[in-house]
Amino acid sequence: MNTSHFEHAIIALSFQCLLWPLVGRWVGGSLIVAVFLGREIAQHEYAGGGPNHVGYFYGLFHHWSLDSSFDVLSPAAACAVLALIVPGSPVWQTLKDRRTNAVSRSQS
Repeated sequence: MNTSHFEHAIIALSFQCLLWPLVGRWVGGSLIVAVFLGREIAQHEYAGGGPNHVGYFYGLFHHWSLDSSFDVLSPAAACAVLALIVPGSPVWQTLKDRRTNAVSRSQS
């Protein structure tokens, strides 16, 4: 993992937080991850000669390396983790319920 993957994750989290009030935490994260995926596909099309010289799905199936995969996977993982751990998420509710149950048992 290099610094560009970390930068992509930070940029994705920033845009997810900006879009959150408008469309929600999951859709906001999905939109920015789609932007990073489209960017990588476009770069792969240009590596194959440009969008006018390659087939429609060329960038989706060719020139993928571990680095370009992580350019999409690191923002996706960061956005998913943020969406899972924020207040209101199922993980947050489970932790809140456990804490509430533990407090009520200790007071009994």
